[in-house]
Formats: sequence, structure tokens, C-alpha cells
Amino acid sequence: MELENAVNQANKELFTRFDFKNSKAEIVLEKNEIKLAALDQFKMRTLVEIVVGKLAKRNVSLKNVDQGEPELSPLGHARQIIKIKQGLEPVVAKQITSFIRDGKFKVTTQIMGEEVRVTSKSRDELQTVMAAVKAKDWPVSVSFGNFRE
Repeated sequence: MELENAVNQANKELFTRFDFKNSKAEIVLEKNEIKLAALDQFKMRTLVEIVVGKLAKRNVSLKNVDQGEPELSPLGHARQIIKIKQGLEPVVAKQITSFIRDGKFKVTTQIMGEEVRVTSKSRDELQTVMAAVKAKDWPVSVSFGNFRE
């Protein structure tokens, strides 16, 4: 939802900016990709700055944003795809579970698709695991789901 809002805000800014008047620049959201198109490389850099700025304002972690290289056509037109990572890659999920196991916490961990499930009888133990995982710097942003009793 925040991704859609950020793209909508970027589109609004694109239509109101003077430097993009009468130029065929566009920002399109398709699933987990934002496709950018502009007339030249300078305008492409400006488009990327607009989109990344709107994503940051909407609290979308920039660790989950993968900016591809801009493609330049022989005529000078530029295209770029920004991919948004959602969920954990298997390698990162294994790193997180091994980190939790090495911490000797009294919890059990499971990798379930694109997320890691941590269960314990003690709520305090879960909170210490959450604090430890938040404190470590991971290649992607980590968020936590709900507690169940």
C-alpha cells in the first residue's frame, strides 16, 4: 500500500514540475517493480531521485530497493527498473535463523517461504530475540509480525 502511495505522489510531482513540461517521462508501478522512462539521462536521474525520495518519506526501507542500471537507447531515451524486494531471500533467512540459534535463545525457528517464524513459550524470550535481530545489520530491512498467546 505504501508503495502505491509513493508512486502516486511521485506521479503528481512529475506532472507539476516545470522541468518535465512537454516531455514524455513516466513512472509506472507493476507488482514489485517501478518502471521509469525519460527523454534523456539527466531527467532519468531526476526521476529516480523523486521516486526514492517519495519511498523514503513513506517509510519504505531503502535496503529493499534495488535500482537497476539505466538503459540508454541510441536516440538518447532512458529507461530504468527499480525493484522492490518483499520477503526474505533463502540465504538471508538462513543467516537469521543461524544467528538466532547461535545466540542460545530458548526459541525454535522455522523458515516459511519468505519469512522466518520464531516460537517460544516465553514472551520475554521472543522480545529479546527481536531486540537482538533488530540490533544486527542485515542486507534487507527486518520487520516483525504479531504475537500469539
